[in-house]
Amino acid sequence: MNLKSERRGIHVDQSELLCKKGCGYYGNPAWQGFCSKCWREEYHKARQKQIQEDWELAERLQREEEEAYASSQSTQGAQSLTFSKFEEKKTNEKTRKVTTVKKFFTASSRTGAKKEIQEAKAPSPSINRQASIETDRVSKEFIEFLKTYHKPGQDIYKQCKLFLDTMNHKRDLSIEEQSECAQDFYQNVAEKLQTRWKVPPEKVEKAMDQIEKYIMTRQYKYVFCPETTDDEKKDLAVQKRIRALHWVTPQMLCVPVNEEIPEVSDMVVKAITDIIEMDSKRVPRDKLACITKCSKHIFNAIKITKNEPASADDFLPTLIYIVLKGNPPRLQSNIQYITRFCNPSRLMTGEDGYYFTNLCCAVAFIEKLDAQSLNLSQEDFDRFMTGQTSPKKQESDSFSPDVCLGVKQMYKNLDLLSQLNERQERIVNEAKKLEKDLIDWTDGITKEVQDIVEKYPLEIKPKNQALAAIDSENVENDKLPPPLQPQVYAG
Repeated sequence: MNLKSERRGIHVDQSELLCKKGCGYYGNPAWQGFCSKCWREEYHKARQKQIQEDWELAERLQREEEEAYASSQSTQGAQSLTFSKFEEKKTNEKTRKVTTVKKFFTASSRTGAKKEIQEAKAPSPSINRQASIETDRVSKEFIEFLKTYHKPGQDIYKQCKLFLDTMNHKRDLSIEEQSECAQDFYQNVAEKLQTRWKVPPEKVEKAMDQIEKYIMTRQYKYVFCPETTDDEKKDLAVQKRIRALHWVTPQMLCVPVNEEIPEVSDMVVKAITDIIEMDSKRVPRDKLACITKCSKHIFNAIKITKNEPASADDFLPTLIYIVLKGNPPRLQSNIQYITRFCNPSRLMTGEDGYYFTNLCCAVAFIEKLDAQSLNLSQEDFDRFMTGQTSPKKQESDSFSPDVCLGVKQMYKNLDLLSQLNERQERIVNEAKKLEKDLIDWTDGITKEVQDIVEKYPLEIKPKNQALAAIDSENVENDKLPPPLQPQVYAG
């Protein structure tokens, strides 16, 4: 099996990571292959089209009601009385049809009810206390940071407070609409920093990072894995899928990493730790930083193994292997959270955007992984997936002299367990076959006996009478002389 065939199922052309609209930015599967900018444009077009259709429907209903009203009413007085009701109905119909638009500008009327729901679902006091401490710490850091911006800093703080108040009154919006509000806010603040306050680009990036941290620390518990989405369901599906693929080896993925080298093994452990640590972060930028650190450890591991800089073709298979080996918690929820609420400029360009796009590709590959991707037969793939057998483990003789005895013994034990498992499977299969043969033999004998009985039925004749004594009919036996007795004669 040559190297080209091994890479056939894993290789992803770098052009496939870019926005499919051709703008040059990185795309995202969650945005249907678009970058953040192009996706927002497509989303706005679709939303405006839906709003226009709603207005046309409302106007059509209005004309139909007016025609029905004109034909059913006969007197002017009745018309005057009914017309006010018709106007009220028409207004209500229009209001109902454009609810999706008004939600962006009006406060929710269900604030009281939502407070009751939030109180009923409130987390434990210890969690609230920990979140409150972190929120206070972030607030102090944000205020200290804005002091260096003087007048623009005051305006930024006011804008952030206003945005948080607005979001608190719009909890009934869908998560996509809340994401749209956050993205609009990021864009507006960045434009004001550049145009109105003439802030240098490097300071704009730092300011946007702090703004995101301040806002999302407060919004995290409301927008991360909300109950209105299927994020949790996707998390469980991905975790179950990764657990089922625990048997995948680095050789199957053509991973250019030699974990026998201590430095490489340490890098692999650090990469797994970073990707798992992503779930503990509350800010999208911090989660993205965990992905970046994980990716850099992967590149270092490849560089040490190959003694040359790693390529993109080496990186993606290794990232897939790290995800399979680490099985990060709530992976889909974290990806969706970053996609929805991270500063879009970070996802569109730079190393953060590149690494995040590769992670999305790795997850998509894992979800669709099949026998052809691993260059396995469908029969072997099914046996591995069902746990009937596992790939052959590394022989102890092939280890380098530097490997500790514990690792060698572990692989010997794994080989022994694999052999015992295969032996047990053979015994069970033979026992089932023997049981089936015995059942078939018993059924066959029973059928043969039945056929013989039917062909040669057994006839049981009555029992013959016992023969009478020879002298039983001699009536004169009493007149016979007595029988002779033996006598002894002297010589």
